[in-house]
Amino acid sequence: MQPALLSTLALALGDGAHADGGHAAQAAGYADVGALQFAKASVDAGYAWLKWMLLAPLASVALCGLFALLKVKGRWPAAFTVGAFATAAALAVSLYFQWSPTLFGTHAPLAVPLADWITVAWGDGPLQAFSVGFGLYIDGITLLWMLFVTVLATLIALYASEYMESDVKAGYARFFFAVSLFVASMLILVMSDNLVGLYLGWEGVGLCSYMLIGYYATQPGATAAAKKAFIMNRVGDLGLALAIFLIWTNYGTVSYDGLFQAVASADPLSAQGSWSKAAIPFLLLMAVCGKSAQGPLFTWLPDAMWGPTPVSALIHAATMVTAGIYLLARMAPFYTQQAIGSEWAEPALLTVGWIGCITAFLGATIACGQFDYKRVFAYSTISSLGYMVMGLGVGTAFGGVYYVFTHAWFKALLFLTAGAVMHGMAGQVDFRKLGGLMKVPGFRLTMVCMLLGCLYLATAPFSAAALSKDIILYQALTSPVDQVRWMGWLGLLTAGITAYYAFRVWFRLALGPVHIEPGPDQHGHGDDHHGSHGHDAHVHHGGHGGHGGHGGHGHGFHPHAPGFRISLVLAVIAIGSILAGLPSYLEKSAGYNWIQRFVLNSTAWNRATAGPEHAEILGRDAHGTLFVLATGVVVLGIGLAWVLHAANRGLGDRLRASMLATPGLKWLALGSEHGWYVDQLYAAMIGVPAWIGAQLLAFVDRFVMDGVIVTAVGRIPGFFGRIFQPLYTGSVQGYALTMAGGIGLIVAWVVWIWLSGGAS
Repeated sequence: MQPALLSTLALALGDGAHADGGHAAQAAGYADVGALQFAKASVDAGYAWLKWMLLAPLASVALCGLFALLKVKGRWPAAFTVGAFATAAALAVSLYFQWSPTLFGTHAPLAVPLADWITVAWGDGPLQAFSVGFGLYIDGITLLWMLFVTVLATLIALYASEYMESDVKAGYARFFFAVSLFVASMLILVMSDNLVGLYLGWEGVGLCSYMLIGYYATQPGATAAAKKAFIMNRVGDLGLALAIFLIWTNYGTVSYDGLFQAVASADPLSAQGSWSKAAIPFLLLMAVCGKSAQGPLFTWLPDAMWGPTPVSALIHAATMVTAGIYLLARMAPFYTQQAIGSEWAEPALLTVGWIGCITAFLGATIACGQFDYKRVFAYSTISSLGYMVMGLGVGTAFGGVYYVFTHAWFKALLFLTAGAVMHGMAGQVDFRKLGGLMKVPGFRLTMVCMLLGCLYLATAPFSAAALSKDIILYQALTSPVDQVRWMGWLGLLTAGITAYYAFRVWFRLALGPVHIEPGPDQHGHGDDHHGSHGHDAHVHHGGHGGHGGHGGHGHGFHPHAPGFRISLVLAVIAIGSILAGLPSYLEKSAGYNWIQRFVLNSTAWNRATAGPEHAEILGRDAHGTLFVLATGVVVLGIGLAWVLHAANRGLGDRLRASMLATPGLKWLALGSEHGWYVDQLYAAMIGVPAWIGAQLLAFVDRFVMDGVIVTAVGRIPGFFGRIFQPLYTGSVQGYALTMAGGIGLIVAWVVWIWLSGGAS
């Protein structure tokens, strides 16, 4: 890349836009980082071996599908799936070591053509031909997603091989078929060199989420949750489809390399007043809201808990929900003045920032009112995704993408530890019915790993999560834009709430006297063993009644400790969660942050602007002040959780009962517990009108169309038939009289016509 471009990149990203905030000069404006410049992709067919990253999971899809059709009862589907994912991960790591030095050195993305795909022409003029190839486009963010998606998918599949063993005789092959297709679709989404390929993978993960969330198809709640996820994602998918259409009509291509070159060479003034260009970033955001569960399209994600826990870990940590963040980072140039003009660039970014900020806050407040620990972690995912979206909206792609990376590890750890607890407690998901698990043999490693995950979720000081989230807060709190600074303060409050609800779960589960009330699976360990793992609807939340007494296991129930594979995966992911902070630790020791280099060498670089030199927060040095504020809210949140749920475990329950008994505070407790009634609002605004409309249409169809129109038309011939029926008696004399009468009528009609004509 040319020296001029390198200097532009350095100014835009800032060598100091690191975990410590940076001191590089601020770019020209909040929504403008200077002229866009992108190095043309380096085409190299020698990397065609990367197709095996896609073919390996697709081969697993074919084999698992065959096993399902043949009703194979065994562990082969898990073995093939783990092997396929491990192969893809090995290829991703190999690519990193072979090609990343070139990427970081030249800043040129890699283009790998594989095959022709779609070619349609209906004329010789512009926009009268559409051509899309099937190939790979690999830059920094592509490579980063390839690495953590494949590695975490391998570990989660290994975990699932033990977790799903009770379904070996039922849906084992079907489960791994859907998981394999899920990961293959995610890799297609990330690695494709054009928007149509991205859309193919985008729809693929949506389809697979439907199959996996509704895996326990005999349970009405599971099927309802699957349909809900599928339908709500269709709303976002419509936005992506329209955005792709507008991109093609404006730029004549959907290929990344050609598209970004066209955007960079376009005259910024040409975007002024163009509604079709201005609509693109908002339609892309609509897609992000659907896939990454942002407001108002976030209610499907908590219900996704109906799926088996490995599915939750896969969806929430590394794959589907991060697709929206990937889309924002990939299409970041469309949020600049170069692409959509000065009139819409800043409103588009502010909209992204506010959507993410408000979603993060709402997700955190709802998590505080949940008693199902899986749903707590689900709402924490919504909140964390909001932070990532906010990071991209306030102008730090580095912060947003870095938080994606750290979150993928610790959120997978949280869901897998939650699954280990449910697996051993017969599907019990109400943390009020469990306690003292640190003292239960076989669960100490699980609870230590969950403690690590909760520390990272709470963004404890010096953790990888804190180092990445603080980049977002620094960018927001030092922004020259008032609205962005307000996002920063709300984000800081959200961090304190997050620390509270994260340790509310851990203190309840891990500490205190041993107390186990097994879930509804305790009486049957057959094919339905995991049937209730999906959702808290199977657990009565109204009190502590259950199968066992306080302090006991109830009816001789013995917890089932995690096996070797589950424990191994938990330990490896725990280590990975710690190492996720390594880039920042190295940077502190005069090294470099390699996550930042991934972002720098991608289409998201122009969004990673640095804060102003010598920035201040509350009139003091920004770095020190932010550290004190962030640490303070985290300690306050954990301390509050300790007081209410550890030091005096009944105090939290009494506080909630007191709130419910106080008219002015009752709405706070109930609103949080019921997700601020967003689902009910949807039902009132969309569901009820749709039901009324359906009933009206059914009434019209039954009584007007069928009852009046169709029936009347059908009865007309019969009516006339009954009028003339007396004329047909079967008597020859009667027929002769009828014929004579008919002739007489004809003659009379002719005479009448003749007389009328003669008279005129």
